[in-house]
Amino acid sequence: MTDQGNPEALLVACLCAAWCKTCGEFRDTFDKLAKDNAGAKFVWLDVEDDSALVGDIEIETFPTLAVFKGDTPLFYGVTMPQESVVARTLASLARADRAAMAIPQEIAGLPGALKNASR
Repeated sequence: MTDQGNPEALLVACLCAAWCKTCGEFRDTFDKLAKDNAGAKFVWLDVEDDSALVGDIEIETFPTLAVFKGDTPLFYGVTMPQESVVARTLASLARADRAAMAIPQEIAGLPGALKNASR
């Protein structure tokens, strides 16, 4: 897990659904990426079970990732559920010169919601 006091640490949230076969297949890969990136916080969110955290956002394709550096949104979108693709994406996002990205309001508040949630 992340050092909560480190504003440079990445928060990687995977937005999925229990009924999604692709999500189920991606779960082990996501967990492996979490172990390989010990300085980041990885959170698996079911858009139905965790709706209090993710709000009413409509996800069109699963899996969808939301990546933040502290409270700054860096990425929000669909990803190929392949370890090498996600690993390259995260390495690119972790660069210090990465600019913020505009994302849906429901997702923008996710870092704060996760800090306040009992997860």
